[in-house]
Amino acid sequence: MSLFKKKISSLIKLDLTNYKNAQMERRILAYMHKNGMDNLLSFYKVLEKDAEMLEQFVNMLTINVSEFFRNQEKFEELEQVYLPELLKRKSCLKIWSAGCSIGAEIYSIAMILDKLNKLESCKLIASDFDINIINKAKSGIYLQHEVQSMPDEYMRYFTKTDDSEEKYILDSKIVNSVKFERSDLLNSSFEKNFDLVLCRNVVIYFTEEAKDVLYKKFYDSLLPGGILFIGATERIQDHKSIGYNLLTPFFYQKPL
Repeated sequence: MSLFKKKISSLIKLDLTNYKNAQMERRILAYMHKNGMDNLLSFYKVLEKDAEMLEQFVNMLTINVSEFFRNQEKFEELEQVYLPELLKRKSCLKIWSAGCSIGAEIYSIAMILDKLNKLESCKLIASDFDINIINKAKSGIYLQHEVQSMPDEYMRYFTKTDDSEEKYILDSKIVNSVKFERSDLLNSSFEKNFDLVLCRNVVIYFTEEAKDVLYKKFYDSLLPGGILFIGATERIQDHKSIGYNLLTPFFYQKPL
């Protein structure tokens, strides 16, 4: 398995050593089984020749779950406490959703900013390694189960289609407010001067060493006073050594 991961890392330009071994190996073996294969070398040779299967394989490896307003009380805290504080210092905020998946969280932020009449003055960026998931996010089209956790007040931003699939189309004003990019978090260089960075339920798949590297890179990408918003199951174990102040669970700040 080690040799396979090394060869795949070179093939797809993604360092799999940064991911937890047990989780990564389970995903690889499950994908092989699903496709009727049991030999790693044979599987690798197929991936070398079959671009479509390789793309599906990469998408499976890098998938992370995203929901609109996940942990709603924390988005309310962001809206009522931290965004107003940031907006007192700057009228034009620069915000990044790292590992954005289907775009649910950056669009949640965009809807909040629109509610506050601040959307047009802010710069929103979202990135992911998976180009297919980026394209889905860019489309702004979601299925019923993808919007089921949406607070009622924000459903006004969606138009339901009449077809049997019950698709929900997000308002173009919200969709067009976000710039999407492809990025490998651990190996890409980051832009600077962000006021708010969201990276939620992404690092749970990474090794502790990779997490440390990533949290330091986020710190360096934030402006003084900038905030990192992480997921419910995540903690920055040694945040003080990096330089963060813990505001409340999920929210870390680079000191002014």
